[in-house]
Amino acid sequence: MKNPEISMVIILLGGIKHHHQSTAPPWMHHSLQYIYTASTGINSFPDFVAVGLVDGTEVMYYDSDIRKAIPKQDWMRKVTEDDPQYWDFQSQGLYETQMSFINSIEVAKKRLNQSRGVHIFQNMYGCEIDDEYERVEGWESFGYDGEDFIAFDLKTERWSAPVHQAFITKNKWDYDKMKVAETKNYITQTCPAWLKKYLKYGKNSLVRTDHPSVYFLQKSSSSQVSCHATGFYPSRAEMFWRKDGEEIHEDVNKGEILPNNDGTFQMRVDLDLSSISSDDWMRYECVFQLSGLKEDLVTKLEKEKIRTNKKKSLFFIFTITGVTIGGAIGLGIYHFFLWKVRGKKSTNCFFFLLF
Repeated sequence: MKNPEISMVIILLGGIKHHHQSTAPPWMHHSLQYIYTASTGINSFPDFVAVGLVDGTEVMYYDSDIRKAIPKQDWMRKVTEDDPQYWDFQSQGLYETQMSFINSIEVAKKRLNQSRGVHIFQNMYGCEIDDEYERVEGWESFGYDGEDFIAFDLKTERWSAPVHQAFITKNKWDYDKMKVAETKNYITQTCPAWLKKYLKYGKNSLVRTDHPSVYFLQKSSSSQVSCHATGFYPSRAEMFWRKDGEEIHEDVNKGEILPNNDGTFQMRVDLDLSSISSDDWMRYECVFQLSGLKEDLVTKLEKEKIRTNKKKSLFFIFTITGVTIGGAIGLGIYHFFLWKVRGKKSTNCFFFLLF
């Protein structure tokens, strides 16, 4: 079983959203991203956690308790074939970042006139390339206590600060031409180069395709119907409702792609049937698309296929989603801290973040 702290971080990552949304289908691009989280006031949780992901798969983990970067996939150990000091270098760099992040929380608290309580400081950075390696997009963003703090705009090569407390940092970084150049170089050159290496190392694992199980779920006869897919891999997937063969958006609520405890993923898309006659249900169908599958998985909406809570306990719902009850509780707690950012960072970018 996974370390519960690691599972908590992965659940947290599943809920994070980004400002940028790729226009390409999810199976037409690959991504490398890192998320760093520093916190204060949370018992039994590391003060600093770093997670690296390739195409949504956790490949690296570090926290302030173990103070060591560790590979989360067997193929990530191949990195040392090209760079024997890779993991030692990562551990040292992340320890320095850990100290900077913890100090940055204290600086932010002073700027915001805060004292005690729970506070979260996060950074997200990375890049995305298409299958032909021709298009590159990248990002770097920082957030504090669930709100955007500062982000890099690759087009203008300047930093944006949605809150006035970040203006000091913005002005300093905008006039630091070397920092701007380093950030741009990481986004457009260094990150894509490492992503290509990781894709080569993990080819056999990353290209695997696990078919999902698809269910219709409904709490009661008057509730919306959820089309739920679980157990699929990779995370590059899409899901939507169709009526008479045409994709619909009205009365539809799409959920995030979330990780399961076994390394696979789950997602759902809800349809409000309150204004739809039961005679018309057969006109609706749920469509699931997954990278690696040539054909869509199409499931027609039929009453006999819908599972309800009438004769089933809540444990049933948790079982089919692949999320433990403890994880579900943790997800609820951490929703408070989720912030909508997408960003990038090179190892030395945040050493003096708020100074």
